[in-house]
Amino acid sequence: MDKVTGKLTVFFEEPFWIGVFEHVEGRKLSVCKVTFGAEPKEYEIQAYILKNYYRLKFSPAVEVSIKKQASNPKKVQREARKQTLVAGIGTKSQQAIQLQREAMKTKRREKSREEKKVELQRRFELKQQKRKRKHRGR
Repeated sequence: MDKVTGKLTVFFEEPFWIGVFEHVEGRKLSVCKVTFGAEPKEYEIQAYILKNYYRLKFSPAVEVSIKKQASNPKKVQREARKQTLVAGIGTKSQQAIQLQREAMKTKRREKSREEKKVELQRRFELKQQKRKRKHRGR
């Protein structure tokens, strides 16, 4: 048996208050937009729903994936932390920039490691030359 859920979101969209009804039946989502005008009170919204819900014209059904709602807030917080660790925070462009930074960081590390190696080799050569000069008595 499929689960049927309904949701009403009320928000202010200049210059009116808008209500968006969402009706999810199975894996199909239908939506209806209602303009309230002035800011509606809770009892006005409830009266509107009771009186006009069956007259609402919903959009054609669209296929959606249903998200399982976690009731425990700590569990939700842990899942959000896991997702940000995997996907990272920000837009795709920000993530691309971060990848570029990481690539530059590895290149810079390799370059500095190579320079350090060359510097150590140069110092070693200088020490060897100095030892040879001292050995010859110069």
